[in-house]
Amino acid sequence: MHVQASLRALGPVVGGPAAVVEALLAAVGDHGTLVGYTATPENSATSRIHAAATAGLSPAEIAAYRGRMPAFDPATTPCSPSMGALSEAIRTHRDARRSRHPQTSWAAVGRLARRITEHHPDGCHLGPASPLGRLYDLDARVLMLGVPMSRFTAFHLADLRMPDVPLREYRCRGAAGWISFKAPELDDLHFGDLGEQVLREAVGVSTGRIGAARCRLVPVREAVDLAERVLRRSRA
Repeated sequence: MHVQASLRALGPVVGGPAAVVEALLAAVGDHGTLVGYTATPENSATSRIHAAATAGLSPAEIAAYRGRMPAFDPATTPCSPSMGALSEAIRTHRDARRSRHPQTSWAAVGRLARRITEHHPDGCHLGPASPLGRLYDLDARVLMLGVPMSRFTAFHLADLRMPDVPLREYRCRGAAGWISFKAPELDDLHFGDLGEQVLREAVGVSTGRIGAARCRLVPVREAVDLAERVLRRSRA
């Protein structure tokens, strides 16, 4: 199970994020796996974060900023604060495994953790060869814990099935220095509308509450396949 969570929406929890992780692991059981997205856009020179931080700076100031940017180490680099405290708690779990992508890593705890995280090519941020793609192959569920469908990460899989997906160059700071690679261009600005349309047609989505948070349990495969059909209809 992949979890995307807003702990603020959940409300106070004794023991904090680590306690929530343990509760979710108990819920999936010994045969389940808990997965979190642990991306690190702060080490990228081609991210929105970098563009915002360097807007208006001189070339010398940009060079100095890049010199301070962190290098990605899958064993020690925290995930971005924008990923949320629960993703970081999954990453730091004693039994966690993490994929090695320098920008869009994933962490997993449980029976299939190695299978989900062991292969993650640089040129496949969130595509079929990534851990996200393996969640699709496994017909996993996504727990949207206080998080709207506008942030449903798996919609990227549907986007990448569209014809003529543009490629762009990415540059980020890895453990061995700066690296560059080409990969499909990613955009999530349309996920809000896409999520609303998918929910109108989905039959496998369960809803409920955990603490104060409104939650949805969403089958990855059904949601992605529906999203693909919605996208193709919009382009017809």
